[in-house]
Amino acid sequence: MLIKKKDVNKILIYFLFSHLIVWTLVPTISNNNLPLDTIEALAWATNLDWGFNKHPPASAFFVELFYQIFGSNDWAYYLLSQLFVVLSFFVIWKFSEEFFKNKIYCLISVLLLEGIYFYNFTTPEFNVNICQLPFWALSVLYAWKGFKDNKTIDWLLFGLFTALGILSKYLFIYLLVAMDVFFCYMIIKKKVKLKSLISLIPFFLILLPHIIWLTENNYITITYGLHRTGTGDQIFLDHITNPLIFLGKQIGILIPFFVMFLFVISKIKTKFNIKDKKLFFLICVNIVPIFIMFLTSMIMGVKIRTMWMTPFYLFMGVFIVYVFQSKINLRRLKGFVYTFLILFILSPFVYAYISITETDKRTNYSGKEISKLVQKKWDENFSNKIGLVGGDEWYGGNLSYHLKSRPRWDNIFEGKDDTAINNAEDGFILIGDFNILENICRGVFVKIENKGICMIGNKK
Repeated sequence: MLIKKKDVNKILIYFLFSHLIVWTLVPTISNNNLPLDTIEALAWATNLDWGFNKHPPASAFFVELFYQIFGSNDWAYYLLSQLFVVLSFFVIWKFSEEFFKNKIYCLISVLLLEGIYFYNFTTPEFNVNICQLPFWALSVLYAWKGFKDNKTIDWLLFGLFTALGILSKYLFIYLLVAMDVFFCYMIIKKKVKLKSLISLIPFFLILLPHIIWLTENNYITITYGLHRTGTGDQIFLDHITNPLIFLGKQIGILIPFFVMFLFVISKIKTKFNIKDKKLFFLICVNIVPIFIMFLTSMIMGVKIRTMWMTPFYLFMGVFIVYVFQSKINLRRLKGFVYTFLILFILSPFVYAYISITETDKRTNYSGKEISKLVQKKWDENFSNKIGLVGGDEWYGGNLSYHLKSRPRWDNIFEGKDDTAINNAEDGFILIGDFNILENICRGVFVKIENKGICMIGNKK
């Protein structure tokens, strides 16, 4: 046997640290600039609120926490992302211990996730999808513990983590709906006690400020989410093609995962015992959310973006190992380990190659250099510090992140009204279309890389 039972815990630790280090270092070295979604979250974080125009507030809160500790060091946000991923892996490990006596099965359940590119190749970009991961994993863990042991602390933690999950991204609701299926199953079996309702207390207490914010802002985040799906522009054929495209993509995503797993099983055949409570729970947290997403696409005719599925496969390793555990041949681990190592090594190399060779990616943007030029021009002309940056999340967000005063970002300019530009009380910079800004800017105007930059402050 390639892996000895006594070494399993050590192997897990080595894997978690290796993943953390590799996927922090590779983008730090190969990228010139942080990815779009991370810059966007940093822009929002300069003016923290209980929600933003696109998403709930959690992702902005966590990047702001790291900014206060590490400042504008790109590696810190790659580290943040990997901490979320590695924490999720560890929670899955603890969850799998509830299902397997043999810890090698637990290890296989976690290592299999390296075969899904959501958990390696796409992880350098800290965004709402990555932000969901630990809360998705923790919600599943404490839901299971709650149903199994019915302890008050487990139900309270379940309510806490589900609320934080929704504050990360609304698609978290798909997991909660799937858990309701299991909840109904337990009601039928008369194995649910009223103590489970205590989870609603932390759930609603944490969500209440965001709900209030939503009502005060015309449910803007929900409107944005629906807009991203293309709702309202469907034709009849979309109700067929979009769900089929969605299904095809999910199969493609899981091919490396299943290739890895085929190395450790002797037969593909297995028997399903629907009366098995553990199996039914795993079906609810793995298959049901994907099925509901498929139904969403079919009923509404909307496109499901691939990255939205990031947290949906976290427990797929536990599920597939549990279903086929009687067919697993641990003497065949060598092929599994070699395939795992190939994927583990190849994925960061491919990421680095693409990042370095494709020069039109946002991660190649000269955000730091542009900000230095802007800062120099500002220091030459004005005596006060920069307090506000206007522009979209990408260009304005980059300036906000890199400038030494870390000015507040606000997308206050839409190209029609110059009132905000010429009546700013603090030092103000606006970045946007140079043709528009050149005509309306009454301060110092510069053009850098096809972008106009208007500066208004206290002249020296």
